[in-house]
Amino acid sequence: MSDSITRLHEAVLVARASDPSSSRTARLLHSSRAKMAKKLAEEAVEVVIDAMHGHSDAVVRESADLIYNLVVLWVAAGVHPQDVWDE
Repeated sequence: MSDSITRLHEAVLVARASDPSSSRTARLLHSSRAKMAKKLAEEAVEVVIDAMHGHSDAVVRESADLIYNLVVLWVAAGVHPQDVWDE
């Protein structure tokens, strides 16, 4: 899994230079850090709600969104996956 997150992190770094009008990732990275954090929180809540209702397929989908938004926030904050693994 750590390799997958590292690859995602690298892809987000590359997308940072993309046109925000055509890249969701670039659009997020050009928004405020508060907006990125809010999106991460929304995805976390969706995972929790789906888990409580026993919707496994939805938990998988929302977990993917959660991890994506976490990595986008890491990039904005200058955090690298290795920083997290080291912790």
